[in-house]
Amino acid sequence: MGLVDEVINFVVNGSIGGLPPLAVMILPLVIGLIFGFLVNKALKIAVIAIIVLAVAIYFGLYSLDIPTLQQLAQQYGPGAVQLGVLIVGVLPLSIGFIIGAIIGFILG
Repeated sequence: MGLVDEVINFVVNGSIGGLPPLAVMILPLVIGLIFGFLVNKALKIAVIAIIVLAVAIYFGLYSLDIPTLQQLAQQYGPGAVQLGVLIVGVLPLSIGFIIGAIIGFILG
């Protein structure tokens, strides 16, 4: 039980970079909550945009063709991949972040 007591003592009385360990543990959870909420809202907006685009294409107000889509993919694809890699590299990948993201997505 000496190890358990030592860990509990560190969590209650310790310091990580001048911050209490509880603050360091809660920060990824809060960031995950915010991230999950924003992803939920972004998905709702994306679904609405896709429906509006489908209606516009159906009524002939907008047209999509394969060469245009290929040109857009070549133009914006590498930038989107680079941004995605940057975001994944910056996000704190911890169990607190994952739990927070799931809860934020469900509650959003």
